[in-house]
Formats: sequence, structure tokens, C-alpha cells
Amino acid sequence: MKLQNRYQKFQDAGAEVVALAVAPRSSVNSTRKSLGISYVMLSDKKHRVASAYGVYNLLGDNLAAPAVFVIDTDGAVLWQYIGKNPNDRPGPGQILEHLP
Repeated sequence: MKLQNRYQKFQDAGAEVVALAVAPRSSVNSTRKSLGISYVMLSDKKHRVASAYGVYNLLGDNLAAPAVFVIDTDGAVLWQYIGKNPNDRPGPGQILEHLP
């Protein structure tokens, strides 16, 4: 919910927030609706994207480790944060500091 509460700040900075979950689309949609999330949430059921970014199953749970990637319009990763446990996530302020 912290990201949702600061979502407008990301938009004001010219950035977009996209969440990705190693889960079926129906589960992702249900979570998005139940939490009132207005930013994009994608399903990565076959963990192709999580694997490509090197965050799939890092914690031995067959999920994507909590991670944030700041990616520019050319697709280059400008900053990344990969959590060490399921609750290890940077706050929105920290992410905003790393936007170009």
C-alpha cells in the first residue's frame, strides 16, 4: 500500500509503477482489486520475467524475491534493489530518489 499511497508522486516524476507477481492472472487481479491498487500489476505465472531479471526463487520459495528495478525508456536498468527476505523492500521515497 505504500506504493499506492505515493503513486501520484511517481507519475509526477514521469515514471510508471509496474508490479509483477509469480502468480496466475486471476490471483493478481484479485489482489489488485482487494487492495485498491491503481498501478499496473502483471502476472508472471511461468516466471519468465522474474527469471530474466535474476530474482526467481532466490529465497527458495519458487517466487520472485522482492525487487525493484528503475528502468529508463531505452530499457537500461539504472538502479536495482533485491530483497534479502520476503519483507525486505525499499520504501517509495528511496525509489523516487533513484529516478532519472
